[in-house]
Amino acid sequence: MPFKRASERRTADRPMVTEQRHALGDRRQQTLRWFSLFRDADEAAVIDAIGDAQVIDLMPDDVLLRPGDANDTVYLVLSGGLAAYLDSSGKPGDAIAIPAGECLGELSAIDGKPVSALVKASVPSRVLPLSQDLFWIRLMAVPGVARNLMALLAARMRRNSEIMLEGQRRQIELEFLRQELNVARQLQLGMLPLRQPMFPERQDVDVAGLMEAASMVGGDLFDAFFIAPQRLFFCIGDVSGHGIPAAMFMARAVSLLRIAAFSFPQPAELVERVNDQLCVGNDANMFVTLFCAVLDTETGHLSYANAGHLPPIVVRAGRCEALPLPKGTAIGVLSGLHYRSMETVLQPDELLLCFTDGVTEAQTPAGEEFTEPSLARLIEAHAALPLDNLLARVRAEVVRFTGTTELADDCTLLAVRRRTL
Repeated sequence: MPFKRASERRTADRPMVTEQRHALGDRRQQTLRWFSLFRDADEAAVIDAIGDAQVIDLMPDDVLLRPGDANDTVYLVLSGGLAAYLDSSGKPGDAIAIPAGECLGELSAIDGKPVSALVKASVPSRVLPLSQDLFWIRLMAVPGVARNLMALLAARMRRNSEIMLEGQRRQIELEFLRQELNVARQLQLGMLPLRQPMFPERQDVDVAGLMEAASMVGGDLFDAFFIAPQRLFFCIGDVSGHGIPAAMFMARAVSLLRIAAFSFPQPAELVERVNDQLCVGNDANMFVTLFCAVLDTETGHLSYANAGHLPPIVVRAGRCEALPLPKGTAIGVLSGLHYRSMETVLQPDELLLCFTDGVTEAQTPAGEEFTEPSLARLIEAHAALPLDNLLARVRAEVVRFTGTTELADDCTLLAVRRRTL
């Protein structure tokens, strides 16, 4: 019998089977009519038909039936409550409740087909198993019981139909949401300069970028464009959080940066301006860490400002070093903040690599992080590669390190190399 599997997990000093009269005594004060199956039936005849049937005691998560089981037994839920799952996931949100007073197993007992659902106890429960002969020959002979069974089956079919319709409705909504997210993803990617290399017509500079979101849409950003013939503006940022809210805030930040870059050529002034604008209407208190810079591609002069972002890596004479950064708070939360610019010179063939923490904080299943020193060693070893190949190499190494292509955080890289003319 299926219920014997539950007993195999029990200790010897906790019997799961008790006397039938004890089982019926659980609801004696309310009479057997408490069960929908026995409503208006002769109580004495029902008790006589049940005879020596014994009770199963179930603890939470004890399994009564599994998909694929052969079953010829009908179960009456005396107390507690069970849950039926249409698959083997056992996830709480997928459960169909079977409260005390209902029966289960009658469909497989009728047609002889295997059990189609996983059934287990939600709380401590008592179940009365009725064998096929007992149920169909003895109990169904009691006037009124067969009619009640038909009513129960009709109600269950109606309820299952409602559940299926609700599931279909949710599936349609989910599919619609997926379609909208896919459109949002395409729009977001369309905002980023993903062409590799970004400026193939330029002889003075190479630029390449990569962004992979942890979900359908993400909150990382990067951008690069010329604000004058020899003045390249570029930036990288990381919005707090993930998903749609981060993506919407990211889109707003990118739009503001593109406008401000032409009006505020000094990076510190640009950051101050965008910070004040992002603070307006930001009731969700989202923020962006940001590094932005302006490179004179003719002289190599690099002016930059930072708002709480990770320091980029500079490759000079084959060695990596962190770019010194001015202090600055992430933008978007508190208006009126002041930022400071710093300057350096990027010599011909020197490389500047910007990244987000989705790269350096990528973890193995054991929780070990990729880290900035590991990234620096990788860049040193492959700095001579074309920039698009270099970024692909970094992404491949992160995948190898973590053992998965799935991202826990958005992963973004931006590389700028001044070329020898």
